[in-house]
Amino acid sequence: MSLQWIHEQAPTWDETKQSIVGGAAEGIFDLSKYSVGEMVPCEWWRVERDGHVLGYGWLDSVFGDAEVLLAVDSDGRKQGVGTFILDRLEEEASARGLNYMFNIVRPTHPDPAGVSAWLKQRGFEAGHDDQTLRRAVHHK
Repeated sequence: MSLQWIHEQAPTWDETKQSIVGGAAEGIFDLSKYSVGEMVPCEWWRVERDGHVLGYGWLDSVFGDAEVLLAVDSDGRKQGVGTFILDRLEEEASARGLNYMFNIVRPTHPDPAGVSAWLKQRGFEAGHDDQTLRRAVHHK
């Protein structure tokens, strides 16, 4: 079955987010530790296949641009789930009239060169520093 993109209304921290996002290697995300049931900031979407959550994407509007983050479960890696999430996040940014999507690759990331290369393969370019990569949002 195909991937489903599901917007989470009033997103909260749950066990699946804890497993996929909270379970990511230390240094990837700069998220506070949330308790199950606690509201989380930004807009969140989840990707499901056959009722199984494979990943999350979230977007934060910042001065006309969109900071985007994504996390993919080990079951979804190397299957195009991350690219699917980025493409859907671009559609969401376009629908909001935003200009650029950007991602900050934190120096604490266990593989900053690898994730930067992955983003660059998907149209992101280095920004004003070594950590920020951005891609123009295409408007339909």
